[in-house]
Amino acid sequence: MIDPATDPVGGGIVEELAALRFDYIELSLRDFVALPASAQGRLGDRLLRAGLACEACNNFFPPEIRLTGPAADLPAALRFAEAAFAVAGRLGVATIIFGSAGARNVPAGFSPDAARDQLRALLRMLGPCAEGHGITIALEHLHRGESNILNTVAECWQLAQEVAHPRVRLLVDAYHLLREKETPAILATVAPAIAHVHVAQGTDRIFPADTDADLADFFAHLRATGYAGRCSIEAQTGNFSADAARALRVCRELASGNPGSGP
Repeated sequence: MIDPATDPVGGGIVEELAALRFDYIELSLRDFVALPASAQGRLGDRLLRAGLACEACNNFFPPEIRLTGPAADLPAALRFAEAAFAVAGRLGVATIIFGSAGARNVPAGFSPDAARDQLRALLRMLGPCAEGHGITIALEHLHRGESNILNTVAECWQLAQEVAHPRVRLLVDAYHLLREKETPAILATVAPAIAHVHVAQGTDRIFPADTDADLADFFAHLRATGYAGRCSIEAQTGNFSADAARALRVCRELASGNPGSGP
């Protein structure tokens, strides 16, 4: 239930998360794929020994693989995706988050509509590939400070509807929702398509530490949809051990709507 902001191979973050009783770890897929096979194996062994699953990955495409603009390379994107799906499948990943701002951002002077068409064409090809590996792609809305395309849940929802593949669904992110001033009421509209959730507290994107009103409102709307899937903490921290333990408790309480229900 966490996306660590540190090197997923170095340190003892896997073991620490297991000791804190997190449900799973969310790793950066592009960074995991770039590791030598021996390093991938060592991390897989550590996860197995710790009893901690990697059920989701973020950071799908590396920025050097262009997805939009005149330099967009659909064959290269598909080759990378197929290799990434295979690696993720062996790791037991169920959901891959498609944010990848560096790869998808629209180059200056290029038509945003044409860029959107490129992403739609790519996703229509990625859906069947993902399905073949038992993986779901979750489109991530990114605020305008990070990306210049697909900034809202509503925009991602529209694109997913156009792609119309059951393995192309949505991620909803409390932080990006807040930054774009998009109301969490949108969750009721897109509820059937929600495949994954990211949370953080406030626009400073810190680990949840108290009953922040915006985060509480987000979870209330999420509960109302009946969502019972994964929720990852994607946030900044200066004290991982203390903040992670507290954030886990806060998120479990907010998710259940029952203060005092966390570990």
